[in-house]
This record gives sequence, C-alpha cells and structure tokens, in this order.
Amino acid sequence: MSQIDVAILMGSQSDVEVMREASNILHDFGVSNEMRVLSAHRTPQETAEYAEKFRDKGGKIFICGAGVSAALAGVVAAHTTLPVIGVPVNSGPLNGMDALLSTVQMPPGVPVAGVAIGKAGSKNAGLLAVRILSLSDESLAQKLHEFKENQRQKILDTRLN
Repeated sequence: MSQIDVAILMGSQSDVEVMREASNILHDFGVSNEMRVLSAHRTPQETAEYAEKFRDKGGKIFICGAGVSAALAGVVAAHTTLPVIGVPVNSGPLNGMDALLSTVQMPPGVPVAGVAIGKAGSKNAGLLAVRILSLSDESLAQKLHEFKENQRQKILDTRLN
C-alpha cells in the first residue's frame, strides 16, 4: 500500500456522505487519502492507536468528521502532533450546532482547526489540507493557484441577463 498523506476519519458510517466531499477534493488535487470509521466513544483504543501511528506511516494531516458531541477530532488531536481539521457533521437534534461547538471549543494545548458544518465544511477541510501540504509541495501550490483562478473566472464569466 502506498503512503497515505491525509486520514479522513468519521465517527459513524452515517457520516460518509458528508466526509466524502473532503476525499473528492483531495482526489481532485492528487492527494492520497483514506477514509475510516473510528469512534471516539465506541472504539477509543483503536482511534488512539491509529492517531499515534499515522505519522510513523508517513501520514501528514487528519480530517475528522463527527456529529452531536463531535469528540473525534479532539481525541485524535490528543494523540498526535499532526494537524487535525474538524468537520462538524449536521446530524442530531441541533443539526450540527452542537458538533460545531464541540469541534472548536478545544482546551489550550489541543488545537483543532474548525470548518463549517456539513458538506461545505468537508470540502473546505479538503482544501485546507491541500493548502497545508502545498507549503512543501510546489506542484500542489500551482494546482491551488489554478483552482483559485478557475473560481475567479467562473464568477467573472457569470452573466445575469
């Protein structure tokens, strides 16, 4: 198996639809990634072990998506020194607001980068991972430049009448 740069973890199988957006972005930029279901509450030992060993396998960044209590990103951050991006999943009775607060209200010393709730956040998590990786990869930096230029051009080409 080749090296995986980004691990996309989610707390439940029901989060796959949201988290696939991050994977799609990473694939578009040619960044290797894998998606895994690991729960902060139901598989705490396996989650900690995965987080602790990912750097040794050449991994660089975690993207963690979870809903409701959304503890996954914090648990992963507690077990690694790699960047962790938390995606609040829009599930549960508060439609992701509880997950957002759980993701961004980390104690000092356990940083987790937070993005928007749901699919938009998942896409941005993928893009944020690409931006981090582009710091040491000029070809990714060029692809990001082209991506931004394509976004710019789409707006400029928009005609309303």
